[in-house]
Parts: sequence; C-alpha cells; structure tokens
Amino acid sequence: MTWDAVMRLALAQAHDALASGDVPVGAVVLDPAGEVIGTGHNVREAAADPTGHAEVLALRQAAAARGEWRLAGCTLVVTLEPCTMCAGALVLARVDRLVFGAYDDRLGAVGSLWDVVRDRRLNHRPEVVAGVLAAESAALLDGFFASRR
Repeated sequence: MTWDAVMRLALAQAHDALASGDVPVGAVVLDPAGEVIGTGHNVREAAADPTGHAEVLALRQAAAARGEWRLAGCTLVVTLEPCTMCAGALVLARVDRLVFGAYDDRLGAVGSLWDVVRDRRLNHRPEVVAGVLAAESAALLDGFFASRR
C-alpha cells in the first residue's frame, strides 16, 4: 500500500497548524478499514498546551470515535517523527502501525534520538513506515523555522 494519499491529509493538517502560528505538524488516524477516525495538528501555541501535539489530538479524536482508548488495528500517519511523549502515547494506545514523513534528529523517538516504539521491554511494538513524503514534510518545517530566525 502506498501511504502518499493519507500523508497528504496529514500535510493539510500541518498547513492548518502553520496558519495558526504553530509548528506545522499534522496527523491522521485510520481505522482498520482505512477510514479516517481522527485528525490533529499542533496547537501548543494556540491553546497554550504543552501536550497539544498533532499526534495526541488525533489519538484523542480516534479514541472518542471508537468509544475506547485501545486503538488496535489503527494506523497513525504523521508528518514528523514523533517525540517521546507522542511515541509513548501511540504505544499505550496500542496503535498497530505508525507512518511518518520527516525524521527529527533533535527530538525524534522512533529511531533518530531514541527508539521508544521498538523497545523490547514494552508490551506493544507497532510496525513503522518511515520517510513517506519526507521531503515535503521537511520543507514545510524548514520554511517555518527559517521564518522565525
């Protein structure tokens, strides 16, 4: 399966974050049938919420749609490699698959700096698909941070 189409939905969410002055990261959760059941984009600045990461918001929305916190069979698609908080959240939610775009050498917790999702000490380890539309995701982030310098 190609993940480009779903990553484009996550990129649209990232553009929503950008429009509100937040770091442009977007996320989408798919149910086992491939239907979108959760979306999110960074709202840390807009909501003054340190947990306002795209992944957390998308996972919350997906859990509400399913009526349970366990997201077994679901896929989280996000434009940037998750941080430790978000990687931990997707492991705890029992997400089956993580698909992400750009790597995050500074804060990434799915292989760059740490590897939370593959830690054998944890009881759940999702499949990981990395680098989907990475150049587009990275360009959006690079443009955002260049404008802040």
